[in-house]
Amino acid sequence: EVMVVESGGGSVQAGGSKVIACTAFGLKDVRMGWYRRTPDNDCELVSGVSTDGTTVCGDSVKGRFTVSQVNADNMVHLRMTSLKPEDTAVYYCAATGTPESSDYDVVKLRPHVCRQKYPGMDIWGSGTRVTIPS
Repeated sequence: EVMVVESGGGSVQAGGSKVIACTAFGLKDVRMGWYRRTPDNDCELVSGVSTDGTTVCGDSVKGRFTVSQVNADNMVHLRMTSLKPEDTAVYYCAATGTPESSDYDVVKLRPHVCRQKYPGMDIWGSGTRVTIPS
């Protein structure tokens, strides 16, 4: 079955650090990205990594957040440092790649709050909440 699973969310003090993880199953040659839905329900790119290892980062987190591929098993980490209350959000991982599971074309049509804004990402996770109290 094709899926994306996030882990590692929780509460952290302002100025602290946290690492959240994402693993994609049922696809290969994967491009993966982290997105977040803010309290005003907007979705924004946090950071992403392409198949060649190229990374991109949203303006609001540049210099503070780093995405990295952990191993060849479609896993990425998002290391977040110098966290601020405005980083509070639900963080979603998404992936696009070559299907290895027969349900890929079905799963990629499932509704997701961020899909319309980022149509290039096929498979979305259910999200992990990160809270930085003010």
